[in-house]
Amino acid sequence: MNAIPARVYVLNSSDVAALKKILEYDPYLDPNLIPKTPKEWDDPKYMEKHPELKAEAEKKKKESEDALSRLKNDKELNTIFARQDYQIKDGISLGLDREKSYLYLNADEAFLDAGEAKLKKNITSLQRAPKEVENQIIDRIEEERQKSDQGLGFIFG
Repeated sequence: MNAIPARVYVLNSSDVAALKKILEYDPYLDPNLIPKTPKEWDDPKYMEKHPELKAEAEKKKKESEDALSRLKNDKELNTIFARQDYQIKDGISLGLDREKSYLYLNADEAFLDAGEAKLKKNITSLQRAPKEVENQIIDRIEEERQKSDQGLGFIFG
């Protein structure tokens, strides 16, 4: 078993689209939270040629810095699943309930606790899978990964 703990959650398959949005979201890449500035504004030569942009550039950079500072202090927004090891499996492919889907999440314990709270807040059907099911899915994913690694070793070895 992995040194990093893994958990498995079960949810209604109808909630998978909403789950994917949460899992794929990275607030540090969201231009609605952190305003983007043109790359040219970081070039002193460019700014020297365009002094009329100086005030606007300074204002936007300040807005970006302030937004980044607020973001760094927001615990929930910093629970970023996109940076974790996860997989979504449908129940039918696992030989389980066809109306359910399963989320495998592999991360450190502190992240798992915060992540579980965030997921349960946003996906009402999400629950921790029963221990037997959780172990079965973790073993299956690890087995798939070993086979994949062996296949790559065969191809490139």
